[in-house]
Amino acid sequence: MFEDIQLISMNVRILRFWALLYDKNVKRYVCLSLASMHIFTQVVYMLTTNEGITGIIRNGYMLVLWINTVLRAYLLMQDQAGYVGLIQSLATDYYDLASESDTYISGMLNDLNRQGMLMARGNLFFGLLTCMGFGLYPLSSSERVLPFGSRIPGLDEYATPYYQLWYVFQMLITPMGCCMYIPYTSLIVAFIMFGIVRCKALQHRLRLLAVHHPAGHRDSRHLATEIAQCIRYQQSIIEYVDKINGLTTMVFLFELLAFSALLCALLFMLIIVDSNGQLIIVCLYINMILAQILALYWYANELREQNLAVATAAYETEWFTFEGPMRKNILFMIMRAQRPPSILLGNVRPITLELFQNLLNTTYTFFTVLKRVYG
Repeated sequence: MFEDIQLISMNVRILRFWALLYDKNVKRYVCLSLASMHIFTQVVYMLTTNEGITGIIRNGYMLVLWINTVLRAYLLMQDQAGYVGLIQSLATDYYDLASESDTYISGMLNDLNRQGMLMARGNLFFGLLTCMGFGLYPLSSSERVLPFGSRIPGLDEYATPYYQLWYVFQMLITPMGCCMYIPYTSLIVAFIMFGIVRCKALQHRLRLLAVHHPAGHRDSRHLATEIAQCIRYQQSIIEYVDKINGLTTMVFLFELLAFSALLCALLFMLIIVDSNGQLIIVCLYINMILAQILALYWYANELREQNLAVATAAYETEWFTFEGPMRKNILFMIMRAQRPPSILLGNVRPITLELFQNLLNTTYTFFTVLKRVYG
């Protein structure tokens, strides 16, 4: 049902390939088992390492990424019915909009598919760059290091041939982790992007009320029916956003806390690395974090703004010329739109660009403190 919707098709196919959505087979247990074993070796390494601050920061970043990857995979499996239901809801509403003979809505859907495909490919490209950074980092070091700091109890993983075998293992599971991590983010952002299109479609329908039902030439019964449909559509958008929040709000809170600390640490790492190769790789890490966060916060902010714009569109219907019950219905729509449904962080605060700016400001403040202490 979703195969023809370019907005989500690539992301869902990748997650389905790893049996994290729809299919249930041995691949999901293989990839989760390998990733969980890898996290265990990383935790052992972090608890026992004598490496300097540079190594601790780099490996802490990677450990958080892998924990977040496995967390997303488990959430997908645990709430599979919820994610599948949300995909089906999106597909149903998408085809309903596509069936309307309206050039404005058709144009929005075409733009949506193009942006969604571009975002999915772009995120995978950044993920590929980061994977290359993981693999090239050991080559830029003057001593033997692994792409991910890890320690196997009772085994010297830096001795030949264990070092070469473990290096190959880590490079094999890195693309797997990327395909578990990146499509999840792209899929959630795609859900939000479709919510934006639904808001714009509602605004379009409201503005057409004044065009199709001018004062003095209107069918009150037909107008009342269209207003009722707009109200139901507004409520369906609210329920759609609530479904997204129910599946993602705690994940977004965890990512905010983790990535804030990591971004600060990576900025600090820029001033203490001792080679141009390491500097480039750290920049790749920072770009991946910013790309993931900015895409989410940008579209979440736009969803909130478009829900607010529903109030303006409802006001432009010339509601003051309607009959009493219809005027009340429009006013109720305006009042509800002024409390816009938003993507929430921990079910507490809306995700907006203002919050993203606060994140950057706070991160830079801690970075300057660390710089002064180190200096």
